Amino acid sequence: MMDWTDRHCRYLHRKISARAELWTEMVAAPALVQGGALHLLDHDPAEHPLVLQLGGSDPAELAAAVRLAAGHGFSGINLNVGCPSDRVQSGCFGAVLMRRPELVADCCAAMLEAAGPDGPAISVKCRIGVDDQIPEEALPAFLETVAAAGVRRFVIHARKAWLQGLSPKENREIPPLDHALVSAMKRAFPRLSIWINGGITRIGEVEGFLAQGLDGAMIGRAAYHEPMGALAEADHRLHGGPPPPAPEDVVAAMEPYIARHLAGGGRLHQVTRHMLGLFAGRPGARAWRRILAERACRPGAGLEVPRMALAAVGAEGLRAAS
Repeated sequence: MMDWTDRHCRYLHRKISARAELWTEMVAAPALVQGGALHLLDHDPAEHPLVLQLGGSDPAELAAAVRLAAGHGFSGINLNVGCPSDRVQSGCFGAVLMRRPELVADCCAAMLEAAGPDGPAISVKCRIGVDDQIPEEALPAFLETVAAAGVRRFVIHARKAWLQGLSPKENREIPPLDHALVSAMKRAFPRLSIWINGGITRIGEVEGFLAQGLDGAMIGRAAYHEPMGALAEADHRLHGGPPPPAPEDVVAAMEPYIARHLAGGGRLHQVTRHMLGLFAGRPGARAWRRILAERACRPGAGLEVPRMALAAVGAEGLRAAS
């Protein structure tokens, strides 16, 4: 979710669900440690619980990144061993590390030591395997090796990654999902917290995986493209919270945040680009997207733009009902 789940996106998602755990986009450890890009750790306290997702393969560098993140309030820090992007492969990040479980274990041991017993929990996000690996063999061996370093939580994307021949987008769609293998890993490693990822779009699916004994489920791009459909029912159905908010309520809740962002010199589209899918499946969704996409990038654009788009949604809804 690099360049997607930035702090503006996460603030929006928090207005849809108060309880869902949110994750940052993947932050390269060298960017923090060598580049001093500490702004990548910035977030609003309202985003908590929030997991910082790191990319890297150098134990000392990852430990330094964990120390830099200390005090920022992250509920967890995750090492990404699942991203197939060319950008991360070239730096020996992401899914390429599935071939080197001993190195991943060393990285995690260093991160755990840096976090300390009272620091954020360290977790690993991985694939079921890469390239010619046999997932039924590679995945349990990987989990056993990394768990021996002290990691107790794994988020498993239930697809193999092909590092050569498939684009990152194709790696999210072409390799077949094997949710059953992830469920089998929970049975094989009952003391580990096993979460599932890949192809999950609705809270009803999350409930099904929890019923199978898994400890949690991650919704990725569906939460971005259709945030209401993916997240709005989470608090009510999973935590006994209040009924889901309406997208109109979410837009209203975002106004003070947008106003603060604009007052600080920010641009409207930096926030509203993440709001395009709020009305997905609703009458007026196309008008909402069009107005935001066309007008939010204009110099001086302000709150009048989402208000205009919201009015267009209302007009479309009235026409649809008549």
